[in-house]
Amino acid sequence: MAREWSELLVLRSAGPAAPADGEESTAERRGFVRRLRASLRATREALGASLAQTLADADWEALEEALILADVGPATTAAVVEELASVARRERLEGEALRERLAAILAQSARGGESEFDTTIDLRPAPTVVLMVGVNGTGKTTTLGKLAWQLREHFGLSVLLAAADTYRAAATEQLAEWARRAGCEIVTGEPRSDPGAVAFEALAAARAGGHDVVLIDTAGRLHNQEPLMAELEKVRRVIARQLDGAPHETLLTIDATTGRNGVRQAELFSRAVEVDGVVLTKLDGSAKGGVAIAIARELGIPVKLIGVGEQLDDLRPFDADEFARALIGLE
Repeated sequence: MAREWSELLVLRSAGPAAPADGEESTAERRGFVRRLRASLRATREALGASLAQTLADADWEALEEALILADVGPATTAAVVEELASVARRERLEGEALRERLAAILAQSARGGESEFDTTIDLRPAPTVVLMVGVNGTGKTTTLGKLAWQLREHFGLSVLLAAADTYRAAATEQLAEWARRAGCEIVTGEPRSDPGAVAFEALAAARAGGHDVVLIDTAGRLHNQEPLMAELEKVRRVIARQLDGAPHETLLTIDATTGRNGVRQAELFSRAVEVDGVVLTKLDGSAKGGVAIAIARELGIPVKLIGVGEQLDDLRPFDADEFARALIGLE
């Protein structure tokens, strides 16, 4: 799984992307790991301060309860605990070694099991079209703005934003502000106009202007609102007709604070628009960070990005090993 943006993104130059200003420093990475651990503090507390004692006592029932409370999910939890108990008996693991193995099992689940996910985002198509979808209030517009900033600031890409959320009050203004901060152009439509028409115009503008990437913001909708989900499918069809293979990447934002409901959202959105990856937002305010593992294991959808704060660089590639270790309090 990607640890750095340069491992997450694949550019036309072949192979992983190389950032314009060099690799992330060791100090920067350590700073992010500290923020990740801080963000997962509430989830660690949900797992319980007695996790070490639970493992020392081989109290598998208590461990199962703790993982479920952290929203790892019943099915995923049962599989994780069964595997850990089996390994512990076979290899006579205890203490810190048992915690290390739990972290490894959780990380492997988040990576997709034995058949590990391809978690890259392929930016080789010209232009690459990224469609951002999700429920109201999950941070779609903010995530899109931060992604645009990363692509332009650190990789020198020409990014065009498309404000296809024409229904929410001030949605276009919010995305326009992100376009200003990121130094990107934006295509907008009239309030309550056809979102598909905005997407159409954005693709035409991207081809005419030679943009590398088009990031399309869509209206937030509940996963059980059938008319709005149908409209989302229409936007996707408009994009597909305009450009072969588009959208090349569909990212679903999930608010970590919703816990198990996020799994249901991912399931239903993926039926409508073929979700390629999840952006797990608001980890810094959630006690339910285990949902990242549940989504990966139960639905086979990789978590590609996580949001751990409000700063521009608080949108990061998801690293399963760092996440799992931070989740259970390992350095």
